[in-house]
Amino acid sequence: MRKIQFANKEFYHIFNRGNDKRIIFIDRYDMERFFQSMQEFNTIEPIGSIFANHFKNQQNNHIAHSHLEAGLPNKPSFQVNTQQDKLVNFICYCLNPNHYHFILEQCVDKGVEKFMHRIGTGYSKFFNKKYKRIGTLFEGNYKALHIDSNEYLLHLSAYVNLNNKAHQLKNTDYKSSWLEYSDEKHDQKFCAKNIVLDQFKTRAEYKQFAEKSLVDILEKKKLQQGMLLE
Repeated sequence: MRKIQFANKEFYHIFNRGNDKRIIFIDRYDMERFFQSMQEFNTIEPIGSIFANHFKNQQNNHIAHSHLEAGLPNKPSFQVNTQQDKLVNFICYCLNPNHYHFILEQCVDKGVEKFMHRIGTGYSKFFNKKYKRIGTLFEGNYKALHIDSNEYLLHLSAYVNLNNKAHQLKNTDYKSSWLEYSDEKHDQKFCAKNIVLDQFKTRAEYKQFAEKSLVDILEKKKLQQGMLLE
């Protein structure tokens, strides 16, 4: 039984990796499919599978088009992931080849648990079917840590946004919310960034803070590795 008790309006660091440290995103399509899951499973009303949700969207769009052709009042097409019906808010994320990190804010009771169950089950089924395998994809249950201070949240946002660099990954695919935070021209609006960015005068100031935090993280890693070798 999980020890942590999730509460609404609280922030949590959620992470997991592939079983036996295996690769969970073999190609870019896998990573984009997981990101799609992050969007579509994040809704209070269950959608079933991503395929079922896509089919439902097509049906509703067809109905809406038919109403327009007939001169009837248009009905809105089926949508998910509005501000009102989300299970969680994503503050930031990073997807690396064999693991992922999220910072989530719970929006509704059991929001984190429901969302993580859906994304873990849904992606595992997709991955096993695609690669004709059976068995567990992830290394047990996801890990969850309560973010109990603002300072912790700020430094952790840097660690998650720049997690590929924290692990010094080179020549490999990754996907993170870093551009959302650091580049005003980036039009992605997936994350609820204001809780972090509103504490800085500009994005450039946050970028400087995050990159300095990354340097500190890497220095601590080197120190820890040196102590282990002594």
